[in-house]
Amino acid sequence: MTRKVAVTPYNPDWPSLFKSEAALLKTIFKRKILDIHHIGSTSIPGLAAKPVIDIMPIVNDIEMVDRFNAEMISLGYEPRGENGLPGRRYFQKGGNQRTHHVHIYEKGNPYITRHLAFRDYLRLNGEDAKQYGSLKLKLAKQYPFDIEAYIKGKEALVREIEQKAIRWYKKRH
Repeated sequence: MTRKVAVTPYNPDWPSLFKSEAALLKTIFKRKILDIHHIGSTSIPGLAAKPVIDIMPIVNDIEMVDRFNAEMISLGYEPRGENGLPGRRYFQKGGNQRTHHVHIYEKGNPYITRHLAFRDYLRLNGEDAKQYGSLKLKLAKQYPFDIEAYIKGKEALVREIEQKAIRWYKKRH
């Protein structure tokens, strides 16, 4: 079955869905998780998004994450290794009807800053968030069964927002 690109209006339940899944992850990884963040579009109030909760745990040792694959599978996650991003461990839940993505990084990985900057910037910059949400809705309508075209269509705007977000974030941290 082909995965449909579905972008929906913001759902106020997304933060609580994150919290309950983060609590589940903590039962597996316990103190190995130094911090855990809700990232991605579902973490930005008011933003249209694919209804998939993106979770970013931070750990001291990325290599030890692989020892927890069986426990993650027991929670319904599919381990995907780095999945194209060196230094990350990626898990997805829900098959073609995805519900959660877990992106685990080792403390100090630059992708952590990238994700947090993007999220925090869009939370405070409504015009950019609105432009991003509108583009995602348009692309999902235009490419309902072509996730690659959907992703490619938002690439330029994501890069532009990301650059602004990282400059903004570095001034504050």
